[in-house]
Amino acid sequence: MGTILIDKLLSACVKQGASDLHITVGQPPVLRLHGRMQKLKTKVLEPADTQALMKSITPDRCQQEFQETGSCDFGFAFGDACRFRVSVFRQRGNVAMVLRQIPVKMWSMDELGLPQVFKSLVARPRGLIIVTGPTGSGKTTSLAAMVDYLNDNYDHHIITIEDPIEFQHNHKKSTINQREVGVDVTSFKEALRRALRQDPDVILVGEMRDLETIEAAITAAETGHIVFGTLHTSSAAGTINRIIDVFPTNQQEQIRTQLASAIIGILCQQLLKKVGGGRVAAFETLIVTPGIANLIRENKIFRITSAIQTGARHGMMLLDDHIFGLWRQGLITKEDGLGKCNVPEELERRFAQAERGIFDDQPSNEGDNAA
Repeated sequence: MGTILIDKLLSACVKQGASDLHITVGQPPVLRLHGRMQKLKTKVLEPADTQALMKSITPDRCQQEFQETGSCDFGFAFGDACRFRVSVFRQRGNVAMVLRQIPVKMWSMDELGLPQVFKSLVARPRGLIIVTGPTGSGKTTSLAAMVDYLNDNYDHHIITIEDPIEFQHNHKKSTINQREVGVDVTSFKEALRRALRQDPDVILVGEMRDLETIEAAITAAETGHIVFGTLHTSSAAGTINRIIDVFPTNQQEQIRTQLASAIIGILCQQLLKKVGGGRVAAFETLIVTPGIANLIRENKIFRITSAIQTGARHGMMLLDDHIFGLWRQGLITKEDGLGKCNVPEELERRFAQAERGIFDDQPSNEGDNAA
């Protein structure tokens, strides 16, 4: 019964375009549709049901990990329709699962509305590019689009290190090797260390989780590779601070200098509900100019926010300015914009002024200290 059921549930998920399927004891399966949770009109799940559903799709090695640690993650293909990223965990002694749908169709940078300036950044011979945002904000999708753009246009060797592999890339102009943590290699830092001996041009590190991984990523970017990484931060200035704060105080000076020369761009993203259905992404874009590299070196990170405001000609933009623009175009509601922005008081003031017909197209500088 488990297998029939899981196929039906996954088909419903794909057909309705749900982003996630939640399975837990005490309620029917739940789909997340356009950000809202909706219960399916089927039976309430009992402990035996969630156990059977888990067993029907979880590989043996993951079941063992689940027995030992109480959770496991893996990816699997559902026919040709799509892939799912699965997280199995224990709650109140029972099995629960969340399955995130990963479409097989890869979106292009243009379809996602990614800032055009990233096309020239990813084509550089070296440097660190970081894509940040909360879980579920589409970081993986954006990175896959950037890798796909390189694959279409450049004859590179691209190594991705992922946990788990989500989008599967075919070799086009580039050669792409995708390594899954836990299957192909033990950890991000181990994979990154090995990658440097595998003649890569581009390395994608799914998550920059710890000091060693971050250090290795910076070194790889300095030594002539393009390195993509992700962090869960919501602003460009916050991202730089997060990276430096991972290091002990006595190393921070040196890391600032290294980071200033290695990092070339940061993309912070948020997904917002679109008026009338669907989602729309808002971006904060930092391009590391010599001036910004100096701010990082001299530990003047607090000035980065205002440098982005004045850096429009380089393709820079603050998240809150992008959100304001989406609202002006009628794509999002004020409430949703305020819920996802970095400085709500400031944005609220701009909304209020705009509704009174006063537009400060030159964003005010009150946000300087926001970082």
